[in-house]
Amino acid sequence: MKNNKVNKFSERLKELRLKNNFSYLELSKLLQINRSTLYDWENRGKEPRIKMLIKVAKFFNVKVDYLLGIKND
Repeated sequence: MKNNKVNKFSERLKELRLKNNFSYLELSKLLQINRSTLYDWENRGKEPRIKMLIKVAKFFNVKVDYLLGIKND
């Protein structure tokens, strides 16, 4: 999904990155993605494909529903 405004995924990802004290560079290396991709997810409202969404959820030990803003826990 591509749009120009920040969405729940963007907000939650940034919140988790900052809470865990990761820089863009550190987290992008850990997720094996480009730093610019991570930036786009957080700041341009872009969302990852389903496999990457699952990888991000597993990495942060949260549910996909939380990342997407469907549930708050």
